[in-house]
Amino acid sequence: MNVTPVTPPRPIDVVAVLPQLAPLARTATRLHPRPGAPTWHDSSIGGPLLWPAEEPWPHCEEPHVVDGITPAQSPADLRLERRIFAASHGRDLTPEERETLERIRPPQTYPVRPAVQSYDDPIAMLPVAQLYVRDVPDLSPPEGKDLLQVLWCPFDHPIMPRTLLFWRSAAAVTDILDTPPEPPAVQFDGYLPEPCVLEPEQITEYPDHLELSEELQEQLKQWSVPQAAEEDMDPDTYYDCVLSNAPGWKVGGWPAWNSTDPSPQPCSECGTGMEVLMTVATFEEGDDAGNSWSPHPHPGAGPYPGHRGYNATGVQIGSGYRQHLFVCPAKPEHPHIELMT
Repeated sequence: MNVTPVTPPRPIDVVAVLPQLAPLARTATRLHPRPGAPTWHDSSIGGPLLWPAEEPWPHCEEPHVVDGITPAQSPADLRLERRIFAASHGRDLTPEERETLERIRPPQTYPVRPAVQSYDDPIAMLPVAQLYVRDVPDLSPPEGKDLLQVLWCPFDHPIMPRTLLFWRSAAAVTDILDTPPEPPAVQFDGYLPEPCVLEPEQITEYPDHLELSEELQEQLKQWSVPQAAEEDMDPDTYYDCVLSNAPGWKVGGWPAWNSTDPSPQPCSECGTGMEVLMTVATFEEGDDAGNSWSPHPHPGAGPYPGHRGYNATGVQIGSGYRQHLFVCPAKPEHPHIELMT
């Protein structure tokens, strides 16, 4: 890559205003995914995994029944559809392209009668992320491990994909599985990640306002009123949007609480309070008026298309949410949990 994204400094040093936030600071690594061709030996989103040939590929054995208006699609058809739309950008579709797209998504007849699709065999899971500790400083792996691999089942369980985490030593993988199995279908287009290379960047974050004490919340609210007015923003969301935690794919840091309130998340094995390991995001841009989290060089330059709706990974969680993966900080190998926010 010719350039490395850099998050602009926050417009205000919030710790200078509210020193109580200083001990709550955490580092996070923004991943800055962008389209590319990652290999087994790269950190990536949606890229190939350094998977031992002798190790069985994970499958989801839970029920997979789709009852909806939009039928599930095969990964091959989804990739073909994406290639056609990318190749035809700025021009009309050819007759052959139209025919292919109509085969992938036949025109609906009305009234629409939802088709029930049932998949009885175990579903092969899809690669979501591969992260090497050398690239992502906020990974805290178990002893002797230097690689995190995240896979998911591309079906809702019940409202988002079910994930699996694998920690391993990269040096121990000498014979690589070069053609892993794929699922017969993907429930939603946004559950098939596009291969992306990463430009990791470490930043500092602070908790969502809902995780602060009531006293600190009140101080923050009063202080935010004039600051938000200058930016023509809602004072109730100014801190969360501009000063607390970054949008997009990242490792570590603090979770955002947009659709649910925070609640204690104890480890099911040892009771330790769990912390966010990774955020799977729909959008890389934030909700603040000026998109102050947009990295420099601006995403609009070069290979980093720039607008909030741009989604290099192709991933969509719900109608535009985040999927947080929480792990036990004492024992990262203990069972993790998933929350949509």
